[in-house]
Amino acid sequence: MTAKSLTLGVLSSGGDAPGMNAVIRSVVRTSTAKEAKVMGILNGFEGLINGEFRELGARDVGGILRRGGTILQTRRSERFKDPKGQREAIRRMNEAGIDALIVIGGDGSLRGAHKLAAQGIQVVGVPASIDNDIWGSDMAIGVDTALNTIMEAVDKLRDTASSHGRAFLVETMGRNSGYLAVMAGIVCGAEIVLMPEVPTTVDEVALAVEDAYRRGKDHAIIIVAEGASLRTSELARKIDEMDVGFSTRVTILGHIQRGGSPSAFDRLLAARMGVKAVEALLEGQTDMMVGLKGMGVVTIPLDEVTSHSRPATLSYYEMSKMLAR
Repeated sequence: MTAKSLTLGVLSSGGDAPGMNAVIRSVVRTSTAKEAKVMGILNGFEGLINGEFRELGARDVGGILRRGGTILQTRRSERFKDPKGQREAIRRMNEAGIDALIVIGGDGSLRGAHKLAAQGIQVVGVPASIDNDIWGSDMAIGVDTALNTIMEAVDKLRDTASSHGRAFLVETMGRNSGYLAVMAGIVCGAEIVLMPEVPTTVDEVALAVEDAYRRGKDHAIIIVAEGASLRTSELARKIDEMDVGFSTRVTILGHIQRGGSPSAFDRLLAARMGVKAVEALLEGQTDMMVGLKGMGVVTIPLDEVTSHSRPATLSYYEMSKMLAR
């Protein structure tokens, strides 16, 4: 099959991440340059089941590079988890003449792509998850932008924390992964980081805050991943009761970390991964994910990606503790 006769489908699935639009743009423009056709699939795997397709040309993706979110929108699909839903999705693809599929998303989305590949669909995945919890790629799309959002927020909170002599507990996303929290702890100079992979006691947190007070610091920053063993609001209450020198305040950053214009790093990574995904499909590759390895973008079998868990960033956790002294 020549590129000119090939129709590629592209969808974004699961949680949104800054840079998804940059991937879509890269996929469409690369395909156009190689004379392949692109069908955008709205609303993720749910839209694939429903046949929500829209042809995309070069002009349709103009101006989206700087936009957060995804123009194709994204959904989580319970129906797609069932083999019946997967068969319906494949049927819709065949009816629309879609020969191959690019799936942009996190772990669950890549598992969905792997299921389609097992049923004979030519699929390549693109990792996009602010948690950076996908095995096989040094960095996922959206991570850098989310980390910059956290850094900017903590820098501003530090101003008011210093003015009032307070300890701020800042909750980041990361239900199962402490990547954002520990990296934010390093780049923001936090006194202590709480992450799901490392159980932490109230006494340990209180000791870190009290130590900061005794050493003459005028504030303290505690970064807490949402999946940490201690709940943020309860932790703040207990620290106040222990009278460690600083009174506490809580800031939950929430979904603000998912939004915003993607950083230069995320735009470039998205462009490179989009190009690589199209090239891989045109070469006949399937059941693969494109990923960043060192300075290069490579393809990794989805079977490997979905059967491994990304290890915790414990070396960075130890670094954050050392630099907090």
